[in-house]
Amino acid sequence: MTSTPPSTPEGSVQTSITDGVGTVSFHHPKGNSLPGTLLNELAGAVRELGEDSAARVIVMRSEGTGPFCAGASFDELVAIQDLDSGQQFFSGFAKVILAMIRAPKFVLTRVHGKTAGGGVGLVAASDYSLAVKTASAKLSELAVGIGPFVVGPVIEKKIGLAAFSAMTVDADWRDAAWCERQALYSRVFDDLAALDAGVDALAKTLAASNPEAMELLKQVFWEGTRSWDTLLNTRAGMSGRLVLSDFTRNAIGSFKAK
Repeated sequence: MTSTPPSTPEGSVQTSITDGVGTVSFHHPKGNSLPGTLLNELAGAVRELGEDSAARVIVMRSEGTGPFCAGASFDELVAIQDLDSGQQFFSGFAKVILAMIRAPKFVLTRVHGKTAGGGVGLVAASDYSLAVKTASAKLSELAVGIGPFVVGPVIEKKIGLAAFSAMTVDADWRDAAWCERQALYSRVFDDLAALDAGVDALAKTLAASNPEAMELLKQVFWEGTRSWDTLLNTRAGMSGRLVLSDFTRNAIGSFKAK
C-alpha cells in the first residue's frame, strides 16, 4: 500500500507498507518544518498505520538531505492573531506525539539530519530512534520567546528532567554523541548508508516479532501518559499565549532575518 498526496506549499505526507513495515514520511520545502496542516496529516498517517494490520512496525522519516525537522513553521507562527488559533496550532504537535505513543506498534524514527524544537519532540515520542552522527539537536523555543511546553513532557520522559532542563535553558546545538548518551537517540551511525541499513534491519526484525508482545511492551514504555490529552492541551495554551506577545513576535522576526 502506498499513499502519496500531491506536494503543496504546505508540504506533504506519504505512507507505505512493505513486508510488514509501515513507513510515514514528511517533507516541507523549508527545512522539513511543520505547519498545522502537515502536523494534522502526520498524526492521521501514524494513526492509520497503527490501525492497519498489514503494518507490524512503523518507521517515521523525513525527506531530503537537509534537516530532519526544523520544528514549527515560523511563517505560521507570525500569522497567529488570537489565543484560540495559537492553541490550535501548538495542539498539532500534541496530536502527533499522542498518535506516536498510543500506536499499538513500535515507532522507529530515522533522523538523517539536524532537528530542532518540535522535531526533538517527535524523536522523543518514538520508541527507538536511529540517527546519523551529524544529526545535532536543539530546543530553540526560548530563543524565540516561547518554550518547549508541548514537547516538554515527552522529552522529559525520554531523557530525564536534568537533560531536558539543560536543552531548554542552553538553547544551543547538542551533537549526536550527547543525544545518544542521554538516550534521545537509541543508536548513532557514521553515515546515511549505515543509518538506512540499520533502520531496515531493525524494522525487518520487528516486523517478524510477536505483535502482541510488542503492543504490551509499548504500553509499559508509555505508562503514566493517559492524562496527556489534558496536559498537552494546557501546554499548547501556554505557547499560544506567548506567541502573541510583542517580545515573541520581535524575537521571531529577528530570527527569521538572520
